[in-house]
Amino acid sequence: MHGRLVSVGLASAVFLQNTLLHAYLSCGALPDARSLLRGEINEPNVITHNIMMNGYAKLGSLSDAVELFGRMPRRDVTSWNTLMSGYFQSGQFMDALETFMSMHRSGDSLPNAFTFGCTMKSCGALGWQEVAPQLLGLLTKFGFEDDPDVATAIVDMFVRCGAVDFASKQFSQIKRPTIFCRNSMLAGYAKSYGVDHALELFESMPERDVVSWNMMVSALSQSGRAREALCMAVDMHNRGVRLDSTTYTSSLTACAKLSSLGWGKQLHAQVIRSLPHIDPYVASAMVELYAKCGCFKEARRVFSSLRGRNTVAWTVLIGGFLQYGCFSESLKLFNQMRAELMTVDQFALATIISGCSNRMDMCLVRQLHSLSLKSGHTRAVVISNSLISMYAKCGNLQNAESIFTSMAERDIVSWTGMLTAYSQVGNIGKAREFFDGMSTRNVITWNAMLGAYIQHGAEEDGLKMYSAMLTEKDVIPDWVTYVTLFRGCADMGANKLGDQIIGHTVKVGLILDTSVVNAVITMYSKCGRISEARKIFELLSRKDLVSWNAMITGYSQHGMGKQAIEIFDDMLKKGAKPDYISYVAVLSSCSHSGLVQEGKFYFDMLKRDHNVSPGLEHFSCMVDLLARAGNLIEAKNLIDEMPMKPTAEVWGALLSACKTHGNNDLAELAAKHLFDLDSPDSGGYMLLAKIYADAGKSDDSAQVRKLMRDKGIKKNPGYSWMEVKNKVHVFKAEDVSHPQVIAIREKLDELMEKIAHLGYVRTESLRSEIHHSEKLAVAFGIMNLPAWMPIHIMKNLRICGDCHTVIKLISTVTGREFVIRDAVRFHHFKGGSCSCGDYW
Repeated sequence: MHGRLVSVGLASAVFLQNTLLHAYLSCGALPDARSLLRGEINEPNVITHNIMMNGYAKLGSLSDAVELFGRMPRRDVTSWNTLMSGYFQSGQFMDALETFMSMHRSGDSLPNAFTFGCTMKSCGALGWQEVAPQLLGLLTKFGFEDDPDVATAIVDMFVRCGAVDFASKQFSQIKRPTIFCRNSMLAGYAKSYGVDHALELFESMPERDVVSWNMMVSALSQSGRAREALCMAVDMHNRGVRLDSTTYTSSLTACAKLSSLGWGKQLHAQVIRSLPHIDPYVASAMVELYAKCGCFKEARRVFSSLRGRNTVAWTVLIGGFLQYGCFSESLKLFNQMRAELMTVDQFALATIISGCSNRMDMCLVRQLHSLSLKSGHTRAVVISNSLISMYAKCGNLQNAESIFTSMAERDIVSWTGMLTAYSQVGNIGKAREFFDGMSTRNVITWNAMLGAYIQHGAEEDGLKMYSAMLTEKDVIPDWVTYVTLFRGCADMGANKLGDQIIGHTVKVGLILDTSVVNAVITMYSKCGRISEARKIFELLSRKDLVSWNAMITGYSQHGMGKQAIEIFDDMLKKGAKPDYISYVAVLSSCSHSGLVQEGKFYFDMLKRDHNVSPGLEHFSCMVDLLARAGNLIEAKNLIDEMPMKPTAEVWGALLSACKTHGNNDLAELAAKHLFDLDSPDSGGYMLLAKIYADAGKSDDSAQVRKLMRDKGIKKNPGYSWMEVKNKVHVFKAEDVSHPQVIAIREKLDELMEKIAHLGYVRTESLRSEIHHSEKLAVAFGIMNLPAWMPIHIMKNLRICGDCHTVIKLISTVTGREFVIRDAVRFHHFKGGSCSCGDYW
């Protein structure tokens, strides 16, 4: 065509020259276009230059476009738009905005709709929320706010800047929003308001494209609703919408989250049938699916079939092996990746560092740290965060804090990592320093600090933290928040406070969350309200293994062994597979209820039927069960057969039963083993001293107490506490600090006189036990709670025999019900008897 123009003498016509220049550039012939411009176009106009600039930008020569723009004798709005578009397409968003500002200052051209569209896209890409309103004001001044394309760009800009409220307001003013506009709002709602808001908009859309469907599949998968994501993909297919690579990637990721190998294989087959070739992202999702399902042979086969294996695929496969604890295999893959790709990106390195954290191998830790330094990745925030976590888990907080201090840029994960590191070693003060030092906090950070307080027994500080959290505008408590709070209420036995927090979960819509409901079941159980726990359990439509375990454990703590077995058997009938904790719970319930034959049956079942290897907790329960029932020799034989070294809990259970059944010889043997373990707990020493004292061996008893003093072991002080009028009252044996102490002691003396008429005799040896903490709490409860209300008391040690007898008798003379949780189990006193049947 060029030759023809020359031969007919039309090659000098500017219009035809510009058209020819555009044709060369459209064909990617940049050298020919450049030759034409320099050699044949003698009088280029602004259109000529604009065409050449556009060609430079699209063909990857943006610097030439910038240079040409600088030489142009005259520019129009298209010139400016072309340069801005070039900057935007190459990811240089700041330069695009600066070009717009230069255009505005120069005044030689007025912006048009395209100008504002490109400018707002750049602003959105940068997330400059403070600049977005200024652009809106400027385009309104020029009268472009009603332009459909500009209106769509406004919504998209505010969504990308995180100002979804403002985007929603603008969206509502558009009479006929385009699909692109609606898709932008879908993304904004899913990210800021939750997937349910996005679903409402999705359902109301008059038409949807593949992007709309893909957004919802991805949003559901990312929000933990993987099953719904797969159903959405099926619905998409049934409505005739062609699934693309993005759909398959999100769907396969959802399968990986569900560990649904069947669904995944069907999708794999569909991918082979539907797509001309498998791109790296779909293949990486397949590798992730098979790796997370433990099918490493299939994962490797997909991985090996990839033509150009990218770092994503390598990282996913390495992560899959790490998830299943195959650290050696993942390390081999990592080294193979280094050999093939020569370079390792920050995400692959962060993955292997995270896996190393669980190995506690300081030699390997230092090697990976050195590799990070050599590759220059320590400047990457994700690498520094992984190194902080790795050193923290290995107990080297000095190195962790050193890395944190040296970081040029820190994110919320960095601060939260240091907070968590110090809270794990019990340094709550230091953890709080990092929390207070953060400029921005999210719900994860708040939960970390809240969990630190609750975990280390500072429940009141934790509740204050929750109150402060509620005042934060942009922080909404999630299920983790409430699970943590319910654990705190359970530990304190704070019934009323727990009920108030349940009210909060109703307000925020989390009362139906399975994890939250499980926490409520545990809280009610630990607060002595086992009937309410059972009601909540029955109302739970989707019971997971944690739900079943929580209910079995609750009945176990209350000594209701038959009910615990009933729940366990029901769990088996419903197809739930019991785990390690399930068997600990059911064996513990048998132990507390004296169900010896049932306990033996379930102990045999755990390995035979469910391939659960018996651990220390299972053996401890069985020793306790046999010994309590008087089968001391059988219990001792079981200890001798244990495949692991018996712990203090095991020998302590045998020692306690020896005292109950009067076997002093075996008690001495159990005590010897217990003392050899150098346990700091005073319980075993006190038990043996008591055994000697009861047998009239005062010298031996004194010798045990002297051994305690020599080892620096002090008797654990007994505490009891209870909640009255939203305040927790704490009592200590012989305590005189309570403001009502005189009235409490007078009331207790009055009660002791009443039960004396029932035959209770206070011997001289029991005089020191008259003011035990639980007795003081009983007297206080009778004084301050209405007669119809059960009195709930918590205690940090096991209840002693005298207190147990006294409270049974007090329940008779007062007609009151007492629910006492000691260190091992619950005791429900009513009408002169206890739910434990004097078997504790």
